[in-house]
Amino acid sequence: MRGEPIPRAAVRRALLRFPNWLGDTVMALPTLDALRAALPPDTRVWCVGPWVETIVPPEPGRVERLRSAAGVARRLRQALGWRPAGLDLAVVLPNSFEAAMAAWLSGARWRVGYAGDGRAALLTHALGAAPGATHQVSAYLRLLRPLGVDVVPTPPTLAVAAEAREEARALLRGAGLEPRDVAIGLQLGAAFGPSKLWPVDRLAALADRLAARGLRPVLLGTAASGELRDAVQAAVRRPVASLVGGDRPALLPAVLGELAALVAADSGPAHVAAAVGVPTVTLFGPTDPRLTAPLGPRQRAIWRRPPCAPCFRARCPIDHRCLAAVTVDAVEMEVLEALACRG
Repeated sequence: MRGEPIPRAAVRRALLRFPNWLGDTVMALPTLDALRAALPPDTRVWCVGPWVETIVPPEPGRVERLRSAAGVARRLRQALGWRPAGLDLAVVLPNSFEAAMAAWLSGARWRVGYAGDGRAALLTHALGAAPGATHQVSAYLRLLRPLGVDVVPTPPTLAVAAEAREEARALLRGAGLEPRDVAIGLQLGAAFGPSKLWPVDRLAALADRLAARGLRPVLLGTAASGELRDAVQAAVRRPVASLVGGDRPALLPAVLGELAALVAADSGPAHVAAAVGVPTVTLFGPTDPRLTAPLGPRQRAIWRRPPCAPCFRARCPIDHRCLAAVTVDAVEMEVLEALACRG
């Protein structure tokens, strides 16, 4: 029956639909952990999403990782292909209509997700929206309440394989960094849009200040951040190392794990770095750290909130005052404090 508690003992095949964004996938890891702990030991959990192969640890026979197909039509056909598995449960973390439709097409007996956008008819357990200031980690965990699971949120954690660490160290050596160097990552770019980006001149000034202290700043980002890399390197007084476009998504946790600290926008890499235990200074502008700041005792968020924030706009229509208010002095101080509390 709709809305009645889901008997955990009856769940042998479950699907967990992960979010589409890298950072949100990291923030969903505690939900996977709580779900696995709540279900019988022989339950298989299919994890589906574009980042699961990068972020979700493999566990043969217990956790299956499936990359979601490209394009809405293909994803819905993919969901139909899950019917022969005889799914008992589908937990839908994204709030899109498509994700709920895929759960319905999968044939799962119980389908849990947040209501809204006409999704309630597709779900057997449609929850009301989480309170306004609920962190995303907690919002995902709330979706397990129909199973009688109500756990205290914990920071996401990621383990890095030894072979990946060796490959990451080789990449850093290729960029001119040695194991003795105190490497400070400066993450360039954010998939959300340019409104999350700190001005280039301040990134360059921060890199110069860190280098003057004997630290080794290193620029990070995908190949799409090449123009930002060139702009920063043209503005610095001291040469700065770069791995922009030099790694691959599967290696990102290992690369970040080799850093002493990371400075980043509110972005996926900030959450990955926090999950592998790296102190992270996350710069917030159009988004809200109460909702998406990386969690953990060594994580720092800087937000100089103007009256117009959070606006959640990909592009600022005025003067980008939210991130213009974040000074080099403030970020440098947070980096130094993060380094002081390592270990």
